[in-house]
Amino acid sequence: MTPSAPVLHPWAIAQVMVNFAAKHGVGMHRCLEQTGIDPAQIGSEYLIQRAQELRLIRNIIAALPDHPALGFELGLQYSMSTFGLWGFALRTSQTLRQAVETALRYLPLSTAYCDFSIAYKPQEVCLLVDAGKVPGDVRSFLLERDMATASCLLQELSLSGIHLKALRFAGPAPPYAARLAELSEVRPEFGSDANALVLHPQDLELPLPMYDAALVRMFEDQCRAQLERRQPAGLEGKVRHLLLGPLGLVSTLEDVAQALAMSPRSLRRKLDEAGTSFRAIADQERRLLAQSLLRTTEMTLDEIALQLGYTDTASFSRACRRWFSQSAGEYRQQHTL
Repeated sequence: MTPSAPVLHPWAIAQVMVNFAAKHGVGMHRCLEQTGIDPAQIGSEYLIQRAQELRLIRNIIAALPDHPALGFELGLQYSMSTFGLWGFALRTSQTLRQAVETALRYLPLSTAYCDFSIAYKPQEVCLLVDAGKVPGDVRSFLLERDMATASCLLQELSLSGIHLKALRFAGPAPPYAARLAELSEVRPEFGSDANALVLHPQDLELPLPMYDAALVRMFEDQCRAQLERRQPAGLEGKVRHLLLGPLGLVSTLEDVAQALAMSPRSLRRKLDEAGTSFRAIADQERRLLAQSLLRTTEMTLDEIALQLGYTDTASFSRACRRWFSQSAGEYRQQHTL
């Protein structure tokens, strides 16, 4: 299942990232730059948009560029209690199979950005992790974070004897592969057919120690209600979510309108009534992503232009002049960390 539904996340999930950054010398102010999150309003019921969460993630990556296996280490900081009802629903499931099915059904209530699905094979069960829809500049980070978080949650269920059989990555081994091996329950395998957390088939039917039939029904109902309540307020938030997630910045107003089951004319009119436009929203997101890519990556200007949805590098270069009053190269040289 994909977590592509535009669901707001409670601050508690982001707080784990902020606390992790603080342990490595990165203060909250740096984490919240350009997120639009007001520290004075943060509380247990405070909800943030996925676009804000992505900005926070990019800020942490930019602040800790030389930290090996940053995403994986961060993912290990999460526990079931971090996710409230979603975590309790997993913990009170009858078996691992039921816990996995519940997790996938209400995945938008978790921290996952990757698509998760399950594949049953004769000798193993694979929890497949697809990062294809994750923005390119944070893809490897969020793939590792989501896989580490899933591994961590499975370990919390290990009182019943559940253990990972394998941890597989589709890509080549990164320079910090040794660090990944230190952090993981099992030694990671690279160059696999797919990213996957692999389990023993017999573990699916192991009873979980905190199973409670009444609580299962209650948490199921409450998870369903939370999904409905956490839809982002306002059309602008939904547009930003689609641009930063499922559709990407290459999408047009017509693409976004279709995803929202609206006509392009209606979308244009409603955004105008809200005091903005599709072009303004897309331009702002491109500018902020360009800042992140120029500061923290070695991607070429051609690659960045493609990532931002421009048809050619010249268009991207003109946009940089407009945004920064200098060329992309000059901006990168001035702001490289």
